[in-house]
Amino acid sequence: MTQFLIETSWLIPVYGLAGVIATLPWSTGWVRRTGPRPAVYINILMTAIAFIHGSLVFRGIWNSGSQELTLTWFQAADLRLSLALDLSVVNLGALELITGLSLLAQLFALGYLEKDWALARFFALMGFFEAAMGGVVMSSSLFLAYSLLEMLTLSTYLLVGFWYAQPLVVTAARDAFLTKRIGDVLLLMGVVALSALVGSLEFNDLYEWVKDPQLSPWAATLLGLALIAGPTGKCAQFPLHLWLDEAMEGPNPASILRNSVVVTCGAYVLIRLQPIVALSPVALSTLVVIGTITAIGASLVAIAQIDIKRTFSYSTSAYLGLVFIAVGIEWPGVALMILLTHAIAKALLFMSAGSVILTTNSQDLTEMGGLWSKMPATTIAYVTASLGMVGLLPLGCFWGYHLGIDFLWEDSPALVVVFLTVNFLTALNLMRVFRLIFLGAAQPKTRRAPEVAWPMAVPMVFLTVFTLLVPLILNRLYLLPPWEYVNIPALMLLVTSGLAGVVLGALIPISKTLARSLQRPVRIVQDLLAYDFYTERLYRYTVVWLVERISWASSWFDRYVVDGLVNTVGLVSLLGGESLKYSISGRSQGYLLTIVVGVSLLGLLMTWTMW
Repeated sequence: MTQFLIETSWLIPVYGLAGVIATLPWSTGWVRRTGPRPAVYINILMTAIAFIHGSLVFRGIWNSGSQELTLTWFQAADLRLSLALDLSVVNLGALELITGLSLLAQLFALGYLEKDWALARFFALMGFFEAAMGGVVMSSSLFLAYSLLEMLTLSTYLLVGFWYAQPLVVTAARDAFLTKRIGDVLLLMGVVALSALVGSLEFNDLYEWVKDPQLSPWAATLLGLALIAGPTGKCAQFPLHLWLDEAMEGPNPASILRNSVVVTCGAYVLIRLQPIVALSPVALSTLVVIGTITAIGASLVAIAQIDIKRTFSYSTSAYLGLVFIAVGIEWPGVALMILLTHAIAKALLFMSAGSVILTTNSQDLTEMGGLWSKMPATTIAYVTASLGMVGLLPLGCFWGYHLGIDFLWEDSPALVVVFLTVNFLTALNLMRVFRLIFLGAAQPKTRRAPEVAWPMAVPMVFLTVFTLLVPLILNRLYLLPPWEYVNIPALMLLVTSGLAGVVLGALIPISKTLARSLQRPVRIVQDLLAYDFYTERLYRYTVVWLVERISWASSWFDRYVVDGLVNTVGLVSLLGGESLKYSISGRSQGYLLTIVVGVSLLGLLMTWTMW
C-alpha cells in the first residue's frame, strides 16, 4: 500500500488542478442556482486529500529513503518527454507545509469571503496556486520548476487582481506581474545556457556537471547572476521588492499563502541551484549583498508603515533576505530552517491580521485600539505568531536564527550583526503593531468589534497550537542541536536582541492622532522609511525615464525614418504611374520601341557594371 501511494505521489499537485477543473461551472458563472458553496467544498476536499496523501508518502519515504519518480507522458521514435519528481524528506516536508497551510487558508477564506460574489473563482485560483507550489517543490528538473514558477506568477497576478473593479488593485496586479517578469526573463537565459552547456536540466545531472564544469570565471559569473535573478524577483528582494507591498491589495487569505509559502518556492529553487551558483564567488557575494540590504532595509521600512498588511509584507522580504545570506555563505540548511519556521509563524500572523481587518473594516493602524478584550482568540494568535517570529527561546524562528548565528560566529561576525539587527527590529515592529491594535483606548472602528466566526477562528486556533508545538516537531525530526552543542553566547545575544526590541517597542511614544511627527528631523526619517527610501521615485527618474526616452526615440525613428522611407517609395510609385498614364497611345509600335530601348539600356548598364 505504501509503495502504491509513493508511485502515485505525482497526484498530490494534480489534486489542486482537479479541484479547479471541477469548480469551473461555478467559477465561470454557468451554475448560479446553488450558489458558490459547492465549488468551495470541492476545493477544500481536494486540498485535504492532497494533505493526507502527502502525509502517508512522507512517512513512507522517512522509513524507506529518497526515491525518484519518472513519468513518461509522450514518446515517439527517438523523442521521449518525461516528468521527473524527487521524493525526498525535505521535498515532501515542504509539500506538506504547502498543502497544510493551503488547507487552513481555504478554511479561513470560507469565513473571510463568505459574502463575496466571486467566492468560487477565488477558491479555483487558490487550487491553481497550490498545484503550482506543489509541483515546484517536487520537481527534479529545472525546466519543470521554471515552468511551474511561471504558473505561480500567473496565479499571483490573478489573485492580486481578484477585485479587478478597483483601479488600485489592477495597478498592483500589473506591477507584481511585470516586476516578476524581469527576474524570470534573466532566469530563462540561465536555464537555456545550462541546457546548452550540460545537455540536460535534471538536477542530478546538473550536480554531476558541477564537479567538472570547465567554465571560465566570466561565464560562471554571468550564469550565476542569471540564476539568482529569478528568485530575487520571486522572493521580493532588492531591487525587485516593491511588488510584494502592492500585492497586499489582494484578499487576505491569498496573502496568507503569498507571504508564507509562495515566496518560499522561489527561495527553494534558489537553494537547489546553490551548487551551480557557487561556481562564481561574485554570484555568492551578490546574494549576500542583496540579502543584507533587503533584510536591514525592509526591517526599517516595516516600522514606518501604518497599513497592517504592508508592515508584515516588508517583514517577509526581510526574512527572505536572511535566506539569501544563508545561501550566499553556502549554508542551505540554515536557509531551510528559516523558511520552515518563518512560514508557519507568518501564516498565523496574517490570519490574525485578517481577523482584525474583517472585524474593523480597516487596515489603518491609527484607527485601531483596545481589541485585546474584544477579540481574545485573535490576540492570542497574534502574540503566539510574534513570539514564533522573533528569536525568543524556544519557539520557531529562534532555532533558525540560532543556527545561522552559530555558523557565522567565527567567520562572519558582520553577518551575525545583521541577524541580530533584523531580530531586534522585527520584535520592535511587532510590539509597536500590538500596542496600536490591541492596547490603548478603543477607537470608533473598534468599539464594536466581536471575535470572528468559527470558519476563521478554527484554523487560526489550530495554527496557534501548531506554532507552539513547532519546537517539539523539530526535535522529533532531529533538526534541533543537542544542548551540549548549543552556542551559549550566541543564544544570549539572540534572546537579548529580541527582548530589547520588545522593551523598546513597548516604551517608544506612539501617537494615533498624528501619523507624522511635528519635529522636522523625525518627520524626514519617517518619510524616508514610509516611502521605502523613495525607491519607487528613484525608479521613475532612472529606469522609467530611460525606457520612456528609448521608446520616444524608437517611435520617432519608426514614424519619420521607416514610415518616411516607405511613404516616399509609395509617393514615387504613385507619381510615376500618374505620369506614365499620359504616354498611353494605344499603338503597339510605340510599346515595342519602349521595350527595346529599356532592354538595351539595361543590357548596357549590366555590361558596364561587369566591365
